[in-house]
Amino acid sequence: MEVLTMLYSMKISQDIRREHGGAMDAAEAEAGMAQKSKEFAEAGNRVYLPIAD
Repeated sequence: MEVLTMLYSMKISQDIRREHGGAMDAAEAEAGMAQKSKEFAEAGNRVYLPIAD
């Protein structure tokens, strides 16, 4: 069962890469990570955010 789950997960990842363009160079990846890091810092550098009422 564990192997089947792993293979299905790999298939999903492959489908996503194929559909959304998996070809990304290192500079694009670094720029994307820097942007997300900035967003994370602006949100307070907290993994768990308070529940909004």
